[in-house]
Amino acid sequence: MSQDVDTKVTAEVRTSFGKGFARRLRAAGKIPAVIYGHGTEPVHIALPGHQTALLIRRANALLQLDIDGAEQLALVKDVQKDPVHQVIEHIDLLVVKKGEKVHVEVPVTVVGEPFAGTIVNLDATTISLEVEATHIPEHIEVDVEGLEEGAHITAGELTLPKGATLLADADLLVVAISTPAAAAVEEETEEAEEAEAPAEEAEEAAAE
Repeated sequence: MSQDVDTKVTAEVRTSFGKGFARRLRAAGKIPAVIYGHGTEPVHIALPGHQTALLIRRANALLQLDIDGAEQLALVKDVQKDPVHQVIEHIDLLVVKKGEKVHVEVPVTVVGEPFAGTIVNLDATTISLEVEATHIPEHIEVDVEGLEEGAHITAGELTLPKGATLLADADLLVVAISTPAAAAVEEETEEAEEAEAPAEEAEEAAAE
């Protein structure tokens, strides 16, 4: 999500609760949510459904809430969806302040192509980082260009954005390069055939 995307969301404070009210809220195109943190009492709110759904497609989305005219930054901590229809049922939001550092799980994205015939095994799909709430990276890139079988990249070898601190174990395996089993067997067969060829030629020459 680029910085020019408008993350300002007008939230409505709600005083009614329960599954029935939540269903009516969603039917009206809104999403039930709760905002908490910094020692404040949880505030139950309703968010505009379509706009919010678009914004939270990014992991660790940061929303600029307008709650009864008061502005509040909030980090999306949990999104509860219906397992069948994938409808957003509820969102948990964490109060954050500008300059404050937060702990987040940032998605890992693989770029580049490894050596021909090998495959990339992504062992860690996210990396735990401490970053400023207003500078959470959308993802961490792992470059595998030209890497050969047996190569691996650990969390400690990742290039992190400025100001980010690694919380995960530095030895955590993120990416490993391997050769598919079928390809390995085929390669061994070809090598065996190449080794047998000179012997067969020698036998034929001796027979002549």
